[in-house]
Amino acid sequence: MIHHATVLGAGVIGSQIAAHLANASVPVLLLDVSPEAARDGLEKARKLKPDPFFTLDTHRLITTDGFDAGMGRLESSDWIIEAIVERLDLKRQLLARIEACRRPDAIVSTNTSGIPVSAIAEGMSDGFRKRFLGTHFFNPPRYLRLLELIPTPDTDPEVVDTIARFADRRLGKGVVIAKDTPNFIANHIGLYGVARVFEALEAGFSIEEIDAITGPALGRPKSATFRTMDIAGIDVLGHVAKNLAAARQSDALPDPSAFRLPAFVEQLIARGQIGDKAGRGFYKRVKQADGASEILTLDPGTLEYRPKQSTRLPALDAAKNTADPAERIRALYHGKDRVGDFLRRTLGPTLEYVARVAPHIAHSEEDIDRAMRWGFGWELGPFETIRALGMEQRLRPERAAGGKPGEAGPASESAWGWGPTRIEKCRRVKDATIVKKNAGASLRDLGDGVLCVEFHSKMNAIGGDTIEMLHAGVKEASKNFAALVVGNDAPNFSAGANLLLLLLEAQEGNWDEIDLMVRAFQKATMALKLADVPVVVCPAGLTLGGGCEIALHGARVQAAAESYIGLVEVGVGLIPAGGGTKEMLARAASTDEAVQGVFETIGLAKVSTSGPDAKRHGYLRDADGITMNRDRLITDAKSLALSLAATGYQPPQPRAAIPAGGEGMLATLKLGVHLAWRAGRISEHDKLIGGKLAWILAGGDLPRPGTLSEQQLLDLEREAFLSLCGERKTQERIAHTLKTGKPLRN
Repeated sequence: MIHHATVLGAGVIGSQIAAHLANASVPVLLLDVSPEAARDGLEKARKLKPDPFFTLDTHRLITTDGFDAGMGRLESSDWIIEAIVERLDLKRQLLARIEACRRPDAIVSTNTSGIPVSAIAEGMSDGFRKRFLGTHFFNPPRYLRLLELIPTPDTDPEVVDTIARFADRRLGKGVVIAKDTPNFIANHIGLYGVARVFEALEAGFSIEEIDAITGPALGRPKSATFRTMDIAGIDVLGHVAKNLAAARQSDALPDPSAFRLPAFVEQLIARGQIGDKAGRGFYKRVKQADGASEILTLDPGTLEYRPKQSTRLPALDAAKNTADPAERIRALYHGKDRVGDFLRRTLGPTLEYVARVAPHIAHSEEDIDRAMRWGFGWELGPFETIRALGMEQRLRPERAAGGKPGEAGPASESAWGWGPTRIEKCRRVKDATIVKKNAGASLRDLGDGVLCVEFHSKMNAIGGDTIEMLHAGVKEASKNFAALVVGNDAPNFSAGANLLLLLLEAQEGNWDEIDLMVRAFQKATMALKLADVPVVVCPAGLTLGGGCEIALHGARVQAAAESYIGLVEVGVGLIPAGGGTKEMLARAASTDEAVQGVFETIGLAKVSTSGPDAKRHGYLRDADGITMNRDRLITDAKSLALSLAATGYQPPQPRAAIPAGGEGMLATLKLGVHLAWRAGRISEHDKLIGGKLAWILAGGDLPRPGTLSEQQLLDLEREAFLSLCGERKTQERIAHTLKTGKPLRN
């Protein structure tokens, strides 16, 4: 077990590895050449965006010191991670110092992105080498799931299993065991593809065209190619490419020269144009005279910046209508146009290269697919893409002839017996049997007496179909199952209610229809709360508005660590009306300070930065669970639901006496709204919304502190919601958000 860790090297990667260990509630000792350097590294990490820490106080689990004094404290550590600069001599010197101070049973790893792990361990004792391996964290460690583990021939398999299990469950990592070859798996393949992209750039494709093609249309992140390089650092790109280009030719690296980058990349590095950390790379953001910002694009010929050009690639527009990534990539690749030409120049050779080197760099084809999905955010890995394009017969004839995809062939077995990375099977909703289905949601049997309500509308927006299936889920679970889970496999649990439908009804003045919609949603959330069987809601990613309200009404919540939960209705000129305001007031323990906190949380549309941070905001309770590995969320939620059922679950009764502060609380809250308006921090319409929210939290027309039933608070929510729907500025806010995805302050 890993109860304490030490990270040596407080640079960008080392400090963030320490941060993520702290996110997993592991105390960490962070060391650098001096105590000041270590403290400075931690302080820099605390200022990074996106934030490497789950909560504001997570950093308190990290203590800092210098190498000289800190080496004497290594005996407390179960895992010691070396994360200094990529120099073999310095790494060996530091490992020698670690060997003299560590406990014999401590695990030591080197975080290297390219130096052979076996070479780093040369000269160490047999006992040290048995407890030593490579751990390649992708940067930033909190957000990029891939962790490549690189054992040497001397590494004890039990050590690899220990780190793999810990990284999987406690750190939420996607673990792949790589062979000790140049730059391991993901960077090796990624850089080969990047080199082909640079060839296409030199052949006449523009930076804008390439990023348009290599983004979501190809099942890749929005940052595509050149924006990703700016984020990662062009200097890092150059370093990794140099490692590969300078490596010795082998089966794992048949053509090192294929990794040489154009001369202008070295010029960019020399001039300091290395990406986001320098404020300029392939793109540069500049402020205009009116305060607005403009993004400029690098001209590779002059290394100067020009206005960003629009692209005309009709095939990409057509691809937006194709949800299936395999079908979309296939259509783009075989297109007789500029997009198809680009992909056949770049993607085609990359897939051919991967098929050639796969047995020599990884233990299975599936591991290669996992590495590229988890490390680079690809929707389909290389071998999944090969199958999608129908290229398997040509590139992997032995597989096409009857071998199983992902199965390691004889050439991929290591000399000391490691096979494909052993990933424990996790329950996925999409693999479960459908019990009932409509356009917005499904009921699925997860097995062992657990039913699941799965949302599958666009962004899992909540509409009439979703509400219908929530009611059906409660009814079916109460009749035939022991427990109910509300969750899905999608990146985002739910972005909230169907705003387009609401806007259309409001613009038509169909107030009775809106009233019925709100009542139906309130009945659905209360049905979850009062169900005869335990209901466990498992949010992940965006869990906003109505999605948050569903979570608030579960008997328990099992949230993914990367959950961004919030009641954000004020951003579109509304207040939470699906029971969210009611639940937050009920959790406020009736103290004035707590109620004011709820008012600020809802009124400022605060969204948690993580699952643990959601507890600070009151969206999650202490009894609710956190799952670090998103792939395990449904499995953990199911286990929690069954444990609640096994202990004789008794459903709650509707609350008849939720405390509210009355006129005194209303005056206090409205005074705060007025002062914010006078100071110019909020608009006139914000003031109106704030007054409506204050009215509900104070208990409506209660003359003095008293209590209200849940239904009375739901009625107050619904009345305020309906009145705001009739406001022109609210309708403008909804329309603006639907069009731009951003809130409007009017």
